[in-house]
Amino acid sequence: MAMVEDIDLRGMQHCETTALGVLLRHEGLDLSEPMLFGLGSGLSFIYWDSKSMGFPFLGGRVKPFELTRNLAAALGLELLVGETTSPRRAWQNVAAVIDAGRPVGLQLDSYHLDYFSTKVHFGGHVVAMYGYDRQDAYLVDTEPQGGAVSTSLAGLARARAERGPMTAKHRSFTITAPSDPTPPRDRIIPAIKACADAFLNPPIANLGHRGIEKTAGQVPKWLQRSGNPREDLPRTAVLMERAGTGGALFRNLYRDFLAECAQLIDNSHLRTGHTLYAEAATLWTQVAALIATAGESGDATHLAQAGSALHELSRVERDAMQALSRI
Repeated sequence: MAMVEDIDLRGMQHCETTALGVLLRHEGLDLSEPMLFGLGSGLSFIYWDSKSMGFPFLGGRVKPFELTRNLAAALGLELLVGETTSPRRAWQNVAAVIDAGRPVGLQLDSYHLDYFSTKVHFGGHVVAMYGYDRQDAYLVDTEPQGGAVSTSLAGLARARAERGPMTAKHRSFTITAPSDPTPPRDRIIPAIKACADAFLNPPIANLGHRGIEKTAGQVPKWLQRSGNPREDLPRTAVLMERAGTGGALFRNLYRDFLAECAQLIDNSHLRTGHTLYAEAATLWTQVAALIATAGESGDATHLAQAGSALHELSRVERDAMQALSRI
């Protein structure tokens, strides 16, 4: 058995920030989950649909692992990433780190993890690993998934080897903090401005505030778009509210990040952004509830109401990001 000592096993709401929190606390840097998410410029939006998909997907954050790269760059952390097509080499990459007394982050497909009760393929899932024995790996996942958990080594190997959307090639990573790390407070404004710029100037209409506006026009048609609306629509609502988003499609996390920043920085544009993201978070939760009700009842009126709320959300988030771009 190999086990890293002095590990803080707190699970958070979102998988990538949970893993980052474990790795950074072991390096002596303890930040709140909203601060990790915000300094990583994690907020985004995507409306994703194609003929090969059974139903559209709504995403509220940047693509997997981009948050980790952003956070490492912002705080001047050393991020070492290992990827390989060899399962044997992949295990060696992980075991060597743990044997040396350090936790390691893994990107994998949650479908194969023993403790996941809902078996859905998601190749962008991230966990922290802090130990192993002959049969099991010891991980930290989100608080809703159990926090400190274990899974079989065979299941872990399958999860890491899976290929498909958002997967990586047995990706593992470590983070090392410098002796004089960049104070998080000094990186707040650049992180906010980078996030705002990407949101306000998306390269395609499916992203950012333009993506929310596009979604507003598509959601009212979802009863016809779905082959099984009683399953597809409530599942979408669950993904928005409870599938590691922290609620409101990550808007609760960004609202709380801005509130924490406003305690550190006196800026009117920052306060405006926080007020507007508090409004946006409430609206997103309402949209999720309307989508779920429409699926359960078959009544398209609820989708029309969701579409109206999404039109408003596009405006609210655009105004919020415009204010934040001026801080």
